[in-house]
Amino acid sequence: MVTRAWLIALLALTLACEGSIETPDGIDRQGAPNLDTDAGTDADAGTDVGTDAGTDAGTGGSPGQCAGGPLAAPIPNCRPDPAPSSGDIHADCVARINQFRWECQCLPPLARWVDGEACTDSNAEYDSLNGVHASFSAMPCSGGARAQNECPNWPSNDQVITGCLQAMWDEGPEDGDPNTVNGHYESMASTSYTQVACGFFTTPANKVWGVQNFD
Repeated sequence: MVTRAWLIALLALTLACEGSIETPDGIDRQGAPNLDTDAGTDADAGTDVGTDAGTDAGTGGSPGQCAGGPLAAPIPNCRPDPAPSSGDIHADCVARINQFRWECQCLPPLARWVDGEACTDSNAEYDSLNGVHASFSAMPCSGGARAQNECPNWPSNDQVITGCLQAMWDEGPEDGDPNTVNGHYESMASTSYTQVACGFFTTPANKVWGVQNFD
């Protein structure tokens, strides 16, 4: 995850690796050990990162658990089953993010940033040629995204939605506060953002780059 507040001070680090979840060659998690996810089940850190097309058993929150409002921390090992595809990958991506927010921490949903989707698709294509987060400073979306998560070189759009987003959520809060700017989970769980646009691009080698812009 990268935000504009960090962009100038950490430009070299940001454009090189920060804020990407990559498979099958490994997961770059902002300095954390890479995870080999070729089969979707092997994880050096002992975590199934969810690249098994959504077959993990869901352990989301119950309505009663959310009666008191948002939880201070995410439910441990929360792995809700993805909903069936609607045929709209942009909508499914936003729905998956909101599924984690609600079922894993009782957080209100983010709006689907429809007007930002064409630009976010372009971000994914641009980054596939120029590197992770290159688009964040070179071609910001209309109105300007304030944070960006990225899934480079995934096997399919579905794997981005079911696997990469799960891996990002699994990182959890780095300092206990979801409204900081430390990582992917923080972008997904923050109450500072109100909307998210998802973008996808498939390379000639059939590798999918997925970008999520938050505002």
